[in-house]
Amino acid sequence: MQLLFLGTGAGMPSKQRNTTATALKLLDERGSFWLFDCGEATQHQILHTTLKPRKLEKIFITHLHGDHIFGLPGLLGSRSFLSGEEPLTIYGPKGIKAWIDVTLSTTTTHLQYPLTIIEIDEGVIFEDDDFIVEAKTLEHVVLCYGYTVTQKPLLPELLIEKTDALGVPRGPLLKQLKEGRDIELADGRVVTSKEVTGEQKNGFKVAILGDTKFCENSISLSQGADIVVHEATFDKETAELARLYGHATILDAANVCKQANAKNLIVNHISARFLPSQIKEMVGQVAEFDFPVYVAEDFSEFNWSDDKLTPIIQ
Repeated sequence: MQLLFLGTGAGMPSKQRNTTATALKLLDERGSFWLFDCGEATQHQILHTTLKPRKLEKIFITHLHGDHIFGLPGLLGSRSFLSGEEPLTIYGPKGIKAWIDVTLSTTTTHLQYPLTIIEIDEGVIFEDDDFIVEAKTLEHVVLCYGYTVTQKPLLPELLIEKTDALGVPRGPLLKQLKEGRDIELADGRVVTSKEVTGEQKNGFKVAILGDTKFCENSISLSQGADIVVHEATFDKETAELARLYGHATILDAANVCKQANAKNLIVNHISARFLPSQIKEMVGQVAEFDFPVYVAEDFSEFNWSDDKLTPIIQ
């Protein structure tokens, strides 16, 4: 799994940062990617990456402020032109369906693929054999959600040297053993899955939060997460502005991560008031925390593998 930040700014685009959009790349896990928020010009940002809009499977919208949704109409339309024929599902707060329907109908935008729009409440909003997505409300100036994506436990590694030693023929029986089912060989011997597989590994858990003040639901969603993506519109010196506008400081984000016993923190949604030279100062404000803290830039990418988060150097 990889996280690719397409836009990391707050409120409006700047020369350094576009408006909010984060891609959760699940190309190895399911051959697709998911998008969290879609600020203005997100499709332009995608042009500078290897992402293919036809591979976009789901979009999760945190709230209906323009810097989180104004990129949707263009991206939805362009996906049709770019051979996107597979279904696409959008999840978001009440009002997202009406806004998309009116925008597409007013502009006579015809989509070549099935589009499903689900207006969500708190709780599990998606689940299949591999993933669970949960949503909870946060504390912003409008209705806003945070999301947790949890990958279910992975199938254990099949120890092929053990199956060979026991005389298990290559083919469908190996698949059954890997899936946890015991088998019976032609000579009547029973081979259990447990004796020929390694330990089952947990999947990843990532919390991607919308705009919010420090709140309990942020901690709840982030509980035990491998990665927390949290806004940090302001710093410690501008904390009062954060409270006034329903936003968080980088210190708030770090405290959420700490109280949730999460492993890694990536902050985004950075106010344009902070110049690139000031970012080190922001990070210095959370230096006492004992987990990695990263400030995402546009096109920052992080790889999660073997229980480790690694920035990808472009």
